[in-house]
Amino acid sequence: MATTNEKTSRAYIELLEINKTASKGYKEAADGVTNPQLKTELNRLAQQRTQFTNELTQQASRLGVDPNKTTFEGAATEVVAAVHRSWINVKAAVTGHNDAAILNECETGDTSALKAYDAALKAPDMPTPVKTVIEHQRSEIMAAKNAVTQLKSKMKPM
Repeated sequence: MATTNEKTSRAYIELLEINKTASKGYKEAADGVTNPQLKTELNRLAQQRTQFTNELTQQASRLGVDPNKTTFEGAATEVVAAVHRSWINVKAAVTGHNDAAILNECETGDTSALKAYDAALKAPDMPTPVKTVIEHQRSEIMAAKNAVTQLKSKMKPM
């Protein structure tokens, strides 16, 4: 089993937290939108983030990281806190059942997640197989963010 330094371990735990939060956020967003197409897409993204969490958890043993440890035990890092706040804002948008506002919050959450993925990819001793998983997930999050942006733009009046 490989061991990892504190910076890499923390980055990894942050990605786990971010994906858990995003999965819940996308589920809440799906429950709040009125458009059936949006509901389907947001539920798909919630499932995707659950899958990402599962993939990261499976990789945890390769890093010697406890996947049950959270970054919220002490002071949360700025990035994780920003992602968490973004997805909390989904809850507020859902109460108004405004599809465009909900998509805007999803987009903001993914923007914050991408920053965390970028930071994790800079971790100095991230093993190549784990880095490959993180790079793939980052690519999928970017595609999701772009899709949400496109869906949101279709809702705006011409």
